[in-house]
Amino acid sequence: MVAAILANMLIGAVKFVAAGISGSAAMVSEGIHSFVDCGNGLLLLYGIKKSERKADLDHPFGYGKELYFWTLVVAILVFSLGGGMSISHGYEALTKAHAGTLVLGDPTLNYIILLIAMVIEGASLTIAVRQYNALRRKAGMGFIEYMRKCKDPSLYTVVLEDTAAEIGLAIAFAATLLGHITGNMYIDGIASIAIGAVLIVVATVLMRESAGLLVGEGVDVDELRRIEKIVRDDPAVTECGAVLTNYFGPHNLMVSIDATFEPSLDLCGVMDAIDRVEASIKEQFPQAKQVFVEAKSLACINGQRRQIEKMVEEED
Repeated sequence: MVAAILANMLIGAVKFVAAGISGSAAMVSEGIHSFVDCGNGLLLLYGIKKSERKADLDHPFGYGKELYFWTLVVAILVFSLGGGMSISHGYEALTKAHAGTLVLGDPTLNYIILLIAMVIEGASLTIAVRQYNALRRKAGMGFIEYMRKCKDPSLYTVVLEDTAAEIGLAIAFAATLLGHITGNMYIDGIASIAIGAVLIVVATVLMRESAGLLVGEGVDVDELRRIEKIVRDDPAVTECGAVLTNYFGPHNLMVSIDATFEPSLDLCGVMDAIDRVEASIKEQFPQAKQVFVEAKSLACINGQRRQIEKMVEEED
């Protein structure tokens, strides 16, 4: 990631030089895009580092949600700086084109820089997608499904940003070529707005996913059923009640379970059963760092089951 940050910084600087020579708003947008990507990469690294701190008295569940917070900050920056400034420059270019004051210089340098950037960003995207696909195949999920259910936003943030970078470069290159061939001054401004729109779409997806994680997300329905089965399979358990889960970080899941136990068991028997259930859940869900099992009455469990079934029906 550090190499990608340095590469984006260099490419961004060269894009701004080319934009100054050619007067292209699309190249300005691409320069902004590259520097925003640099800032985003630094913020993600910072978020990952902060999220790895150990739990303490002030934060007993750890600092895992730091990553979710900084991913949300990244999304806001992509939306405001990347998307907003690109659209603003595009509108300014269209205004100048309409007034007849827009002057575009020799685009040769633009072609060279855009092609080099496309190769570099393409290589970065290929690596990111390969890593992402390996993880999603291991989880047995589709591309979009894994993005929706993944609890580590750093995995798909890089994929989305690199995809947006390639699309933006393709738009800038096509606009430069069409403008050069046709002499149409409006194309450059339209391209800048289109690049901004791409960034806003990516930012919206990132904001939606990171906000959900920051508010608090648990396991999906299939994983919830697996946890319930683990509980019911213990011979000392007569019924499984509410199973509440929450991710406090990509690898930090909290599980709270209510269950009823065989009436014939004494306190030691119940405690042994609780230990077995907790150990089984942690074995099948390595990310479950905290598992709490509480003994409840059957009447209480039945009431909880009705509430859970209603929630599942509403989810479906």
